[in-house]
Amino acid sequence: MTDPNKNIRIEDYDYPLPESRIAMYPVAQRDQSKLLIYNKKAGKITDAQFHQLPEFLTDNHWLVFNNSKVIHARLLVHNTTGAAIEIFCLEPLAPTSDPAVAFTLSGCVTWKCMVGNARKWKHPLEIEVPINERVVSIKAERGEAIEGTFEVTFTWNESDVSFAEWIEAYGKVPLPPYIHRDAEDSDTERYQTVYARHDGSVAAPTAGLHFTDELLHTLNKKGIETEYVTLHVGAGTFKPVSSETIGGHFMHEEKILITEDFIRKLLENSDKQLIAVGTTVTRTLESLFVIGAKLHLGLDQPLLVEQWETYENPGIHQVTVEQSLTAILNYLKTHDTDMLRASTRLIILPTYTRHLVNGLITNFHQPKSTLLLLISNFLGEDWHFVYRHALDHNYRFLSYGDANLYL
Repeated sequence: MTDPNKNIRIEDYDYPLPESRIAMYPVAQRDQSKLLIYNKKAGKITDAQFHQLPEFLTDNHWLVFNNSKVIHARLLVHNTTGAAIEIFCLEPLAPTSDPAVAFTLSGCVTWKCMVGNARKWKHPLEIEVPINERVVSIKAERGEAIEGTFEVTFTWNESDVSFAEWIEAYGKVPLPPYIHRDAEDSDTERYQTVYARHDGSVAAPTAGLHFTDELLHTLNKKGIETEYVTLHVGAGTFKPVSSETIGGHFMHEEKILITEDFIRKLLENSDKQLIAVGTTVTRTLESLFVIGAKLHLGLDQPLLVEQWETYENPGIHQVTVEQSLTAILNYLKTHDTDMLRASTRLIILPTYTRHLVNGLITNFHQPKSTLLLLISNFLGEDWHFVYRHALDHNYRFLSYGDANLYL
C-alpha cells in the first residue's frame, strides 16, 4: 500500500511569484527588512520591521541559529582554448568527507562538484591564485560523472596553503540561481550571517541574514537565549520538485554537527518555546530527535536520517524527547566525544509531527518547493493566506527578501 504522504501533489503548493518580487539585493541594513508575524492560534497577521523582533518574543522563548559558513564555492576557469568552465564545489570526498577537516588540508583534495560546460573539459585545468604576494598554481582534474555531478581533484604544491585559503581567494559567492546577476564584492559580507563560524555551506541559511550583533545583544538583554547548531547547506536546497507527487523527489544529504552541551541544554529547557531560525535549523533539530529515537530503539544506521523513515516507522514518534536526547548523550559518552556528527535527508511534510521546534523565523520560499511543504507544517493551509498577504503588501521574496515569524 502506498504511503499517503508520498501522494502529496506539488501543484497544491504553487503560487504566482512575479520576478519583480524576488529580491536581487538585500536591504541596506540587515535588520531593516520587513517582518511578517503570524500567530496561527489567533489567525492574525502583524506587519513590522525585523529590528522589532524582540517585541514579539518573551524570556520563555529561545532562538537556535545555524552557524554554518558559506564558502566561495563557485569557480570560473578557462581551458587552453579560452572556453569558460564553471566548477561548483558541493562537498568533500577525499581524503575526508568532514568539511571541518577538508578545508584545512593542503596538497590534494577531491570534491563532489557540479560542472558547467563539462564537455569542454578534456584536459586538466590550471588555476592561478594570488595569495600573500605570490601566485599559487592549482591543477583541477575531472573524474567520472556520478548522477549529474563529477569528482574533481585539486592539487597544489605549497604545503602552507590550505584549500580554504585558495578557494576563498579565487572563488565567488554562490548566489542562488534565481538571483539573476553576478556575485559582487558586497555579497561576500551580505550573503553570510554575522555569526557564521564553520566553513561548509554552498547556500546561506538565509533566515539568519536579518540579524545584527546589536539585535542579538538586545535579545539577550531581554532574557531571550540564543544557541547554535551546524547544518552545512547543500545545493540541493534549490533542487526543484520535478515529480508530480512528492514521493518522486529525492532529498539531498546534509551534514550536521551538534555539541553535547547544546543537547544537555535541550533537556534542561524542555519547558521553553524553541524558535528555529530557518528551515535548516528546523531540519537539524528534528533530525536530532530522530537520531536519538533510533538510538533508543536500536535501529540500524542511527546517525543517518533517511528521507521517509519517520513516516514509514511510526514507532519513532512514540519515543519521548527525554528518551531521545538521553540516548544521544549515552552514545556520545560511550564514544568519548562531545560532538554529534551525523547526516540527514529528512523531508518535513505537512503531516510530520514536530518534537523539538515550536516556532520558526524564515524567509518566503519558492513555489513548488520542499521548503514550502515545511512551512505548511507550521501553518497548514493558512500558508495561502500568509503568502497572499505578503504579495499584497509588497514584501520581498526569497534569499535576500523579507522575513516571517510563525508562533
